[in-house]
Amino acid sequence: MPESRRKSRGAGGTSGGIGRFLMGLTMMVSGGYLFLNAIRINHSFSMGYAIYRFGGFGITTGMVLIPFIFGVGLVFYDSKNLLGWGLGIGSLIMLFFGIISSIQFRLAPMSAFDLLTIIVLTVGGAGLFLSSLKSY
Repeated sequence: MPESRRKSRGAGGTSGGIGRFLMGLTMMVSGGYLFLNAIRINHSFSMGYAIYRFGGFGITTGMVLIPFIFGVGLVFYDSKNLLGWGLGIGSLIMLFFGIISSIQFRLAPMSAFDLLTIIVLTVGGAGLFLSSLKSY
């Protein structure tokens, strides 16, 4: 095919436009950054905090360490002891998920203008980005 007949390709191999692609990507990244910057993270993890509840009984993070201690002791006594490995690994998994579940996310106080800016940048950027991938 001669060079004069070859169409130039834009974003996604279409003639949608590299400018729309870059503008949409920039808007999405900016909106995503502003949204993630507005999230505040708190945690309530402590040794007396109940991370799991079974009926009316709460298992605290300190209680999760008790089987871990026994598991470590059993593994050092006999490294082929499956009960020791199970107690140790199971306790670490429970502790990990207990820490993750104790994290609380909340949105920082912001004005309506801030929220609308975040929405317009993110959703408008996604619209521009996706429209650049189709042919005109």
